[in-house]
Amino acid sequence: MSKPAPVRALGLDFGTTNTVAALTDPTAPGGARSIRFPDGDDVHTVFRSALDFWPEGRGRDRRIAVEAGPWAIRHFVENPEGSRFLQSFKTFAASPSFRSTNVHGRSYRFEDLLATFLGKVADHTDPAEGALPRRLIAGRPVAYAGAAPDPALAEARYDTAFTAAGFEEIHYVHEPVAAAFWFAQGLTRDATVLVADFGGGTSDFSVVRFTAGADGVRAHPLAQSGVGIAGDGFDYRIIDKVVSPKLGKHSRYRSWDKWLDVPAHWFTNFARWNQLAVMKSPETLRELEKLAASADDPTGLGRLIEMIEDDLGWPLYKAVSEAKAALSSAEEAHLAFHHGTIHIDATVRRTDFESWIADDLARIDEAIEAAITASGVPPREIDKVFLTGGTSFVPAVRRLFVSRFGEDRIETGEQLLSIAYGLALIGAEEDIERWTVRETVRAA
Repeated sequence: MSKPAPVRALGLDFGTTNTVAALTDPTAPGGARSIRFPDGDDVHTVFRSALDFWPEGRGRDRRIAVEAGPWAIRHFVENPEGSRFLQSFKTFAASPSFRSTNVHGRSYRFEDLLATFLGKVADHTDPAEGALPRRLIAGRPVAYAGAAPDPALAEARYDTAFTAAGFEEIHYVHEPVAAAFWFAQGLTRDATVLVADFGGGTSDFSVVRFTAGADGVRAHPLAQSGVGIAGDGFDYRIIDKVVSPKLGKHSRYRSWDKWLDVPAHWFTNFARWNQLAVMKSPETLRELEKLAASADDPTGLGRLIEMIEDDLGWPLYKAVSEAKAALSSAEEAHLAFHHGTIHIDATVRRTDFESWIADDLARIDEAIEAAITASGVPPREIDKVFLTGGTSFVPAVRRLFVSRFGEDRIETGEQLLSIAYGLALIGAEEDIERWTVRETVRAA
């Protein structure tokens, strides 16, 4: 009796910063491979989670054009005037307060943004891939980012977007569990593994017990935990300490006969990339202009307005991310950002950066402890610690694990690909329900 053909599935790691898609492929090393996105002489396997909208034509012929990923970035950098650039919109997924955002006169809900993004991902997929599977295994964080997140609402929104994109069978898997599944393919003996997945918006942890037998490696998830702090949060600390003071933070404004502090929420919102899109509204800009007119630092607040009006989230994000990355291998880094009237040149020292993220590190450490405690496995009995995601390169983050487990038990892998690969492999499992999670879905 012939064996049934292996199930084809698409593993989708839709991230705050980057998106990776992978296919089950028995002919590929490990049984999965990433989808390719040709771009001239280049081929991408990592697709930036970004959208750029701009108007084309006039009158009745006017339409709104859109691009995604590296194509969106390229268009925005070359044509910033009139563009509406959105990134990190995954952060809105579980937010009940986010209803929609206005893009050139049209209202987009989160599910509209995601469906638009997925459509462009499909457009840029290498034609040689052929028709993509209708079975989708999508990663989801253990804990969503944002204040008072609603996981069921996020799942309902995802369902709507994925269905609109043409997927017929939709499953969700915790992202660190998918990373663990991929990592386990190389195990030759039983092992208990702690997987730490650091994304742009969340940090998730799973303890998984793997057993190696004649039928391959089997996995038994023991515990998960997560926290809505990750790479973007670390970027925020640099923005808050280095950039925001140049944009009017700590300034005051006159209200009648009193001097009041400019509300801190302007800088909290501004420093989180996903909020720039929301702030670019006539009402917000009018309120900021009113504050600037009566402020003791009108020039600084004017720079803040310029940041918002000129959609400077991407170039600022790039400058901050480059400085943060440099601190992973150097004791200090130069942060430079210049645009119009905005000129920032600063030296960021690793010791200062680590003091700024101290509270974030403490919350991450609490989440690690929660996963270990819930698993019932003493730290000495955890055989391997698998770190994935760019933030795992931050020395202070790595030290959290070295101090608990020692350097010899820590391993890293495909930093940006492991989750998507694991999702694709789970999609081919006969007992897929063992790995998937479902919320009590509510209407979006």
